[in-house]
Amino acid sequence: MKKKITRNIYFIFFKRAVIYFFIFHLFYILLIKWVNPPITFTQLNSVFRGEGLQRDYRSFTNISYNAGLSMIASEDQTFADHNGFDWKSIKKAMAYNKRKPNRVRGASTISQQVVKNVFLWQGRSWIRKGLEVYFTFMVETLYSKRRILELYLNVAEMGKGVYGIEAAAKTYFNKSAKKLSRSEAAMIAACMPNPKKYSVKPISRFVANKYPWVLNQMNNLEGDEDIRKILQPSKR
Repeated sequence: MKKKITRNIYFIFFKRAVIYFFIFHLFYILLIKWVNPPITFTQLNSVFRGEGLQRDYRSFTNISYNAGLSMIASEDQTFADHNGFDWKSIKKAMAYNKRKPNRVRGASTISQQVVKNVFLWQGRSWIRKGLEVYFTFMVETLYSKRRILELYLNVAEMGKGVYGIEAAAKTYFNKSAKKLSRSEAAMIAACMPNPKKYSVKPISRFVANKYPWVLNQMNNLEGDEDIRKILQPSKR
């Protein structure tokens, strides 16, 4: 009888914990629609590893048009069109990883990277990937594309201990994110596959080789009407 009562108590506790977690996470998702995250798991890990934390959030209006365009060109050229997942890239990555299991290739969109950086943690476990799918769906449903890109530009790691485009602009070019030139923005975007490995300054061979390609892609994408609406929304 006592064991049954104990089991019932545990079940009630677990049920309440799940309900409270659901309410809290929904509240937090809605809050981040308007407020920048106070801290993320990735940023905390950076502090604990002794890499420091350089971060300075900026609103979209205080970030260079070039910065947003460069990240779309480098990281997610279908950003304006997809619903959070680039299925073609995912299929290609899966085929590549099957052929070369020792070289893992990702296919994360900007939306998925925002979810990973703001709501989750770094890693490749199936639990995290499952949560990533759910949170990406929620973010794409509740947030505008502009807000998703704004979050990405503010929380993404852009160097060892450097988070967000404002910190990157000050660290590498001694200027604000609003004043980044096309070449400077392209250099920062070029390091994104692995910002700890591919340095912007001193410029690594990888960044030196890739950023001209990013510049070219920026030129190609700049005429896309949907991308322009994200980067330069119409005034109401």
